[in-house]
Amino acid sequence: MLTRRHALALTGLLAMPAVARAQTGSPDWVPTRPIVLVVPYPAGGPTDVLARMVAGEMAKDLGTAVVVENVAGGGGSIGSRRVATGPADGTSIMLASNQTHATNLSLLPDGGGYDPVKDFTPIAGLADLQHILVVRPDVPAKTVAELLALAKAKPGTITCASTGQGSASHLTLELFRAKTGADMVHVPYRGSSPMLNDLLGGHVQVSFATAPTVLTQVQTGKLRGLAVASPRRSPHLPELPTLAEAGVQGVEADAWFGLFAPAAVPAPALSRLRALALAAMAREPVRARTTEVGMTVNVRNADAMGAFLREDIARWAEVIRVANVKPE
Repeated sequence: MLTRRHALALTGLLAMPAVARAQTGSPDWVPTRPIVLVVPYPAGGPTDVLARMVAGEMAKDLGTAVVVENVAGGGGSIGSRRVATGPADGTSIMLASNQTHATNLSLLPDGGGYDPVKDFTPIAGLADLQHILVVRPDVPAKTVAELLALAKAKPGTITCASTGQGSASHLTLELFRAKTGADMVHVPYRGSSPMLNDLLGGHVQVSFATAPTVLTQVQTGKLRGLAVASPRRSPHLPELPTLAEAGVQGVEADAWFGLFAPAAVPAPALSRLRALALAAMAREPVRARTTEVGMTVNVRNADAMGAFLREDIARWAEVIRVANVKPE
């Protein structure tokens, strides 16, 4: 005879597979070969660390290898094209960024040869790289307001370094100039290392640099942090205000990273990939290591990532148009 207690126990047992499916996606989809996670940048650095951590967690849950492949070049467009035109069965995905899926569309000829909205579908947003507004210690400005007053008093004399024409740090400067009217001279470099060397060497005065680039220098007093160009304060430099808190509204310029798949991936595969990615980013070791390498955890589900992507494309397209930014 089936008692009420037996019935409740049976109900609980039947519910357990549903809970498991909710955590790691539908088990009905299993890839027929290893998944390739394309990182459209060189190996090494925070981007690569994030991709390899997430790939490892997804592989453990899936029981299938997830192989990270670095396909650098063309401002991330080469790796992006490979995924856009590759297998649409769930075995080819990529770590996308604000560059590959937002600014390239306005900066590169034919958008780099792919459409970030039509050719891709979001899996999940993972993390951000915040831009820190830093100045050399000999610049007589200890706040954003003081820097703006200095720029107004001496227009065209303050030099602001970036990691390259059309880079995220350059576009952050252009957004800052558009919102404040600050007359500062843009000085582009080919990457963060030469930019940082000249900033420390006194050849340039100001920069919007990613947290990993300048964190040690700010903490040791070699550079002075003024604010964070982000909606949230930095977990690494929590004493710094956001630009909005410092009185400059609308300059939120996080460099973001998320997983994307080709647009035609079947629903069962896409559902599982999305659940696997969210499960990976929910684990404390992954979150802690992400913060440790200078990133800020910012998980978005697929719907939120898709909506944010469209807003980001439109926002940077306007900044690029108004500032007449041309790629190198």
